[in-house]
Formats: sequence, structure tokens, C-alpha cells
Amino acid sequence: MKSLLKPLLLVSSLLIAGAAFAEPAAFSQSSFNQLQIAGKSILVEVHAPWCPTCRAQAPVVDMLLKKKEYQSINILRVDFDSQKEALKAFNVSKQSTLIVYKGSKEMGRSTGDTSSASIEKLIKKSL
Repeated sequence: MKSLLKPLLLVSSLLIAGAAFAEPAAFSQSSFNQLQIAGKSILVEVHAPWCPTCRAQAPVVDMLLKKKEYQSINILRVDFDSQKEALKAFNVSKQSTLIVYKGSKEMGRSTGDTSSASIEKLIKKSL
């Protein structure tokens, strides 16, 4: 029984980690500040559930962030409809905006982009 338990725990922890990774964290100013202070790579995704461009961007971003070289990037999702203060702070007026940071420094941004190649180029700037 013990010999089966260890592999089962390993597999379940990998599944949980994969499930947690698939969803971006909801944006909060405190978590953003903590990531910046720690010098982390951050992708801020301004998203609206009704936005067709946002829906097209999401699987592209998810696919890219599953690549080994991008797994250290922290993704925070700003809700375009309810987080107006964050939109002001980021100087964003449109949903489907992606902003990358390395620590406290903004490294790049794009709006309305659904191209895998150009989103990957943007994400690389945060490393």
C-alpha cells in the first residue's frame, strides 16, 4: 500500500499544479506589489469575459506559459468591467491588453493581439 501511495501523491500534486497553472490569478494591488518587490516576471492580462479578442488571447497565453522557459512568469488577470482603479493605474482603456513587467519595470504592452509569435515576443521581455 505504501509503495502505491508515493507515486499517487506525486501524480496528484502534478495534476493540481497543472490545474492551478492553467488559470491566471485574479489581480490585486497587494499581490502585484509583492511580485514587483520580489523582482518577479509578471504578465498583467486585462480581460473581459464578453470580449471575443480576450477569449482568443487566453488559450494562446496559456499555451505559451506552459512552455518550460516561461513557467516562472506570474499572470494576474484584471477584470475590465469591475477593476476600474487598476485600469487607471495601468493607464489602460481597452480590454485584451497585455502588459509585462520584470520587477517594477514595465517591459512592454500590447492591445488586441492574438498572434502567438508576437505574444511570445512580448512575454520574453519579462524574463
